[in-house]
Amino acid sequence: MTPLFLGSCLCGAVKYQISSRPEVISHCHCGQCRKSHGAAFASYGNVLRKALELTHGADSLKSFSSSESVLRQFCGECGSSLFWSSAQGKYADWISIALGTLDTPLACDKQKHIYVSSKAVWHEVTDAWPQHL
Repeated sequence: MTPLFLGSCLCGAVKYQISSRPEVISHCHCGQCRKSHGAAFASYGNVLRKALELTHGADSLKSFSSSESVLRQFCGECGSSLFWSSAQGKYADWISIALGTLDTPLACDKQKHIYVSSKAVWHEVTDAWPQHL
């Protein structure tokens, strides 16, 4: 796999590479993403699972089933949120990567806000990206 992007957690215990550009960047405002990231929203890039390779610290990667079909993965050392995925449905072959963990710059014009109806009451979405309730 030829890496296009490299990433890691806050402490460096988990490192990964992805061999393709994320298809879509989503800024998710759902309650689970807000709690997982401790922020107004979480920004993710979606790639096919086969494009992601853990290069260091797979034993430090911890998992949490936040719902029946969603698995969230994070560093067990520093707590950095790294990935989420669904084992069911049409996106079962995809994984979402927390973009804040990328070490390689990523420029992407195709972005959107999702679950805006669940957004934090103290946050206002003011950019021009499409919003999906």
